[in-house]
Amino acid sequence: MRFPAGLRALRHRDFRLFWTGQLVSLVGTWMQSVGQSWLVLELTGSPLKLGLIGTLQFTPMLLFSLFAGAITDRLPKRRLILRTQTALMVLAFVLSALVWSGRVQYWHVAVLATLLGVVNTVDMPARQAFIVDMVGKEDLMNAIALNSAMFNGARIVGPAVAGLLVARYGVAPAFFLNGLSFLAVIAALRAIRAEGLPGPRRSESILEEIGAGLRYALRTPLVGLVLSLLLVVSVFVINYNVTVPVFARDVLGQEAEGFGLLMAALGSGALAGALTLAALGRSRPPLAAVVAPALLLSAAAAGMAAVRQFGLAAAVLFVMGYSQILFTASCNTTLQVTAPDELRGRVMSLYALVFAGVTPIGALFAGSITEAFGVATGFLAGGGLSLVSILALLAWWRARAPRGRPTPRPEGGRGAGTPLPPGAGDGDRAP
Repeated sequence: MRFPAGLRALRHRDFRLFWTGQLVSLVGTWMQSVGQSWLVLELTGSPLKLGLIGTLQFTPMLLFSLFAGAITDRLPKRRLILRTQTALMVLAFVLSALVWSGRVQYWHVAVLATLLGVVNTVDMPARQAFIVDMVGKEDLMNAIALNSAMFNGARIVGPAVAGLLVARYGVAPAFFLNGLSFLAVIAALRAIRAEGLPGPRRSESILEEIGAGLRYALRTPLVGLVLSLLLVVSVFVINYNVTVPVFARDVLGQEAEGFGLLMAALGSGALAGALTLAALGRSRPPLAAVVAPALLLSAAAAGMAAVRQFGLAAAVLFVMGYSQILFTASCNTTLQVTAPDELRGRVMSLYALVFAGVTPIGALFAGSITEAFGVATGFLAGGGLSLVSILALLAWWRARAPRGRPTPRPEGGRGAGTPLPPGAGDGDRAP
């Protein structure tokens, strides 16, 4: 089947099935996210308890990502993802049944959110590492860009549909439809031929395998740089759920509708960034493809401190969404192309840890600064600290990675990692 260059990853039958199933499922996931937040507010009326649900949902990723990566490298990825997606479907149906029965309580939502976080901790690195098994390294960047486009397209459609459903029928249908949406990805996974089989390994314990993955990341300057950049930006900048609603209310004087439009601008920028990557993506992005959007994102976040008009705020958020996708997708591709096959799951668990697992830490940072000094200071502090940290990391990279240094062999595995491309040591290369 022929596809335009910007959709070339869809030439691969397995990825085409996976992408289509995920598109349906992610619309349902965003519907559940909106419904869950509304349900908690209906049950408690407490923003603090709503924030606690988010903390419970992301804390498992902070605590257990490294174990999830080791599990991913031990098991066939297709079968592992099939089990995690089935578990997510069951959790959605349970929440739907509790709401429809009229017996739902806050502690039910808290427990289910925690279980959701546990399952996602295993699911995220497994899905990320499985992509290369479906498309190969040559089309990896395009596949990641198309995944980002799918995710952000669903982020626009899902909440809109959920809002209409919740307003007319309550929150239960949002959870039920999310459960049904998993049937699409489960059917796709059953039809996929690639298994994502684990590479050969020694008879190591899971703790030894985690240690091997950590040592590989620490001893590979490029991997260490990318993960460090992602950590800095995730903690200091990507805290939109804390900063944007407060900015909309306190600075712009907007209600919920204005807040929704600002988030739509952020999502539209992210979708545009993903489509740009799909059109221009290559198998191995240069380091500039990581660093430049990270700097732009940080500068735009700091610049929000001076914004006082709604239109300008929407424009800056569009730029932030656009640069974030360029940055995270380039990070993702760099890690997957660089990591040897037998360590890819563990490396992607580190990606999940520093991207999503630090969400509670980033939210605490943004919330504390914003509450004490105002949201403008929160944006300025986050963007400024991110800029300073990025520049410090680049100075470390130049001192640590001389031209042509090869990627070290992973411990406990066979073969060497992909060597750095020419000029990588000069900062010339980068989900």
